[in-house]
Amino acid sequence: MPKDKVHINLIFIGHVDHGKSTTVGRVLYDSGAVDEQTMRKLKETAEALGKGGFEFAFVMDQLKEERERGLTIDLSHKKFETPKYYFTIIDAPGHRDFVKNMITGASQADAGVLIVSANPGDGVQAQTKEHVFLARTLGVNQLIVGINKMDMAKYDEKRFNQVKAEVENLLKMVGYNPAEIQFVATASLLGENIVKKSDKMAWYKGPTLLEAMDKIKTPDKPTQLPLRLPIQDVYNITGIGVVPVGRVETGVMKVGDKVIVVPAREGKGVVGEVKTIEMHHEQLQQAEPGDNVGFNVRGIEKKDIARGDVLGHTNHPPTVASEFTAQIVVLNHPTVVTVGYTPVFHIHTAQVACTVTEIQKKLNPATGEVLQEKPDFIKNGDAAVVKIKPLQPVVIEKYKEIPQLARFAVRDSGATVAAGMCIDLVKKA
Repeated sequence: MPKDKVHINLIFIGHVDHGKSTTVGRVLYDSGAVDEQTMRKLKETAEALGKGGFEFAFVMDQLKEERERGLTIDLSHKKFETPKYYFTIIDAPGHRDFVKNMITGASQADAGVLIVSANPGDGVQAQTKEHVFLARTLGVNQLIVGINKMDMAKYDEKRFNQVKAEVENLLKMVGYNPAEIQFVATASLLGENIVKKSDKMAWYKGPTLLEAMDKIKTPDKPTQLPLRLPIQDVYNITGIGVVPVGRVETGVMKVGDKVIVVPAREGKGVVGEVKTIEMHHEQLQQAEPGDNVGFNVRGIEKKDIARGDVLGHTNHPPTVASEFTAQIVVLNHPTVVTVGYTPVFHIHTAQVACTVTEIQKKLNPATGEVLQEKPDFIKNGDAAVVKIKPLQPVVIEKYKEIPQLARFAVRDSGATVAAGMCIDLVKKA
């Protein structure tokens, strides 16, 4: 990993078929991260499958095979460099359970690229909304918007401005400031304005997608906070042993540190000592916020820990809550949310069923002022303060103390229902 460059996790989001994978493939190919020969093979594969034009999307899909071959840390991440930054692109888009992965991905991302198709009839769609909402809730504070498929809109400036206005309205609604967001006119399949400036849109004076990426502000690294590393997966690797994989959210983990993983093993936690840390196949002496690492801990077996557990230092272990109070916004519930409702909460890498035990107050989502005390129910568009009881122990932190581990999304039968953050909690005895 280039020592002199800041590392940024970048997630690509947007509605299905608006060109996320193709854009990612283009960025990687045009910036030299994928070579000619690989690209030629992908093109042949695509054509043989009757999917000519999908070759760039296949760059990311190849990762699925890589994943199945069990690479330690490059899980579903692809790295590449720009003149200024060292990027890790998160998550191959297009999964059936993409939103679930997108939640894990977005909660790990420093910045996002939202792809919206300018093809007449496309524009802002259902998943565009859902992804923007989730990105905001999960703390992706910087966005670039790629208004893609400009070739299908005949490179028309009017269509670009139309889609841009639609997206700006959506961004405002969830609390982004459109003035701080870069909008790039692209045609990913043809490579227009991805890495090379396009000559098809003389009216467009903005940056290419790659230039826009280099304008992302360097994210703060919360190294001063206690160590928190949510476990994403646990592997058994021949010759090394048990290798948990995850991203450092806050604090610093060093080789030799005494660590505890909770709520592992019936909520008691397991303790060990960090032996090795590795990122992108290189050994590290320490891992900082934003680093996706695999590591080996003396004293921890594969059966001891699982995805959703969180690692911290033994002198400041992660907080396991028996109940918590949260501020939530209801995004997409078919009817209304009442006391007793028990959906699945996605908190960092954990997925836990939780019950709403009390609706304390309904708020104005824009200003936060209290509209109603103890309402009987809340519905789409409402913000509220609610009490929540997880059905099994889970690590969550107060937003004021460790915001990176306070955010969550709520899902029910395949849709994101709500999102929010923990404002208070009761520690598990």
